[in-house]
Amino acid sequence: MSEEKSVTPDESGRIALVFGGSRGLGLLISRELGARGHRLVLCARHAAELDQAAAGLRERGHLVRTEVCDVADAAQVDELVARIERDEGPIEVLICVAGVIQVGPLRALGREHFRDAVDIMLWGPVNAALAAVPAMRSRGRGRIAVITSVGGLIAAPHLLPYSTAKFGAVGFTRGLRSELAGSGVSVTTVAPGLMRTGSHLRAEFVGDHPREYAWFAAAASLPVLSMDAERAAARIVRAVLLGRSDLTLTPLAWVAPRVAALFPRFTAGLLGLTARMLPSAPGATDLETVEGWQAAERLSPTARRWVTRLTALGSDAARRFNEIPLARRS
Repeated sequence: MSEEKSVTPDESGRIALVFGGSRGLGLLISRELGARGHRLVLCARHAAELDQAAAGLRERGHLVRTEVCDVADAAQVDELVARIERDEGPIEVLICVAGVIQVGPLRALGREHFRDAVDIMLWGPVNAALAAVPAMRSRGRGRIAVITSVGGLIAAPHLLPYSTAKFGAVGFTRGLRSELAGSGVSVTTVAPGLMRTGSHLRAEFVGDHPREYAWFAAAASLPVLSMDAERAAARIVRAVLLGRSDLTLTPLAWVAPRVAALFPRFTAGLLGLTARMLPSAPGATDLETVEGWQAAERLSPTARRWVTRLTALGSDAARRFNEIPLARRS
């Protein structure tokens, strides 16, 4: 509660670098930083999505530069950070939001799913931090944040690659803060629960694609289970600029790890039961991966009507936060 009453430091004109800033939560975090006067550098893998995001931010009066960069590629990240420091000035805020959500049972997952998740959501923050920390440390100031997840505190069923990478990101971020203690560089570990960003349309699904999509899309859209993403972004930026060590969003993200620590056998049993209730993929040999919008097209007409109703808020968020694939926009 205290962070809601605190005054965010004035960092007008300072450079904020956001990896994964082209859509969803990354875009909203960029918007919040821009509203506080930061000069924005948005990075993502797709130029068209970056252009779309930058146009919307410039309409709000924010100063924006975009860079195509794969955070999983250490050489690209090193070159980008060096170029920004040389051409634009010191990077004062670095936030890693880039991620991939892969939904489905273990038997429908392959090593490539784990490799992609770890490359983006664990190696990504490692690459970004290793590139930016030396200059921040030499200046004696800087703000770093990594968007982890409740999935990095307690492993959620049918999200195993995601949880694997997020557990690593939690450990890295907390360890990095210890390593930088006293340097003037703060590191914030952000652990959200589900948020209504519209990411269900861009999440990746394996196994029984339509049924996996149906449960995940509903959970990521319903108010009781998910958080308003704009409110989450405002809290995240405030915590990062204040140099907080940890920020946990949503009651579930706060309660679940504590219950797991106190009652590990009960928690394991409950999660196992949940996994058995989720769609199975009997005899899965085809590891086809599809995005959410593609899985939605495979729903039966009746299921589609119900899912459309349950995901109304999430779909509205997708339209507002740049989550609709450009090829599908009218």
